[in-house]
Amino acid sequence: MDTRDGVDRHPIGSPQAFRLLSQAWLRSGWDAKYVYGFSWMGRPIIQLPEDMMRIQEVLYRIQPDVVIETGIAHGGSLIFYASLFKAMGKGRVVGVDIEIRPHNRQAIEAHEVSDLIAMIEGSSIDADVVSQVRRQLRPADRGLVILDSNHTRAHVLAELRAYAEFVAVDSYIVACDGIMQEVVGAPRTHPDWITDNPQSAVKDFLAERDDFILEEPVFPFNEGSITERVTYWPNAFLRRIK
Repeated sequence: MDTRDGVDRHPIGSPQAFRLLSQAWLRSGWDAKYVYGFSWMGRPIIQLPEDMMRIQEVLYRIQPDVVIETGIAHGGSLIFYASLFKAMGKGRVVGVDIEIRPHNRQAIEAHEVSDLIAMIEGSSIDADVVSQVRRQLRPADRGLVILDSNHTRAHVLAELRAYAEFVAVDSYIVACDGIMQEVVGAPRTHPDWITDNPQSAVKDFLAERDDFILEEPVFPFNEGSITERVTYWPNAFLRRIK
């Protein structure tokens, strides 16, 4: 690092420069609604592409029997997980949303991988909805949970408490969109996001429990110098340890 004139200078190919450029790129992408420009097998998938690649790596390594995702929207991520399971020859997906719009439900149910998808309509933290999710599971199922619905601190904390039971030992519960904390002041944000966000909910949850830890997933392949995810999901992966 060069600090002449009191200015930090990093070679463009250094991990430090990559981190700084990535932070600027993430903020620019938020303002430009970059993630609203992708689909998976015909369905809109409002996710950062790197996040989907990384969660694919985790799914293939963990080999869960079921993915439970709160938040369906257009259904692209349900289709994504189901298509991975189709290729793997095992697994199924349970999606939960407070409102599944008829045209989205119709498109998901008509999709080639719909036989691996079950959908439940209702609030993800409603006790009856959680019971419906529980009834979708078999006793020996190894579950992985992805929380991508209402991203307030209180709601995510309630989801973490409710869905932790479905996570297998050595599997994960993933609290998405902690980037809210990082983009306060940008368009489509609110000042209280600095604390009212999934990252804060994760901290609250971990303070209550000793059976989960915050753990970044490993890169199964890496011949470069970058070791950190470029992500909308910072501090999101909670691994169950017992």
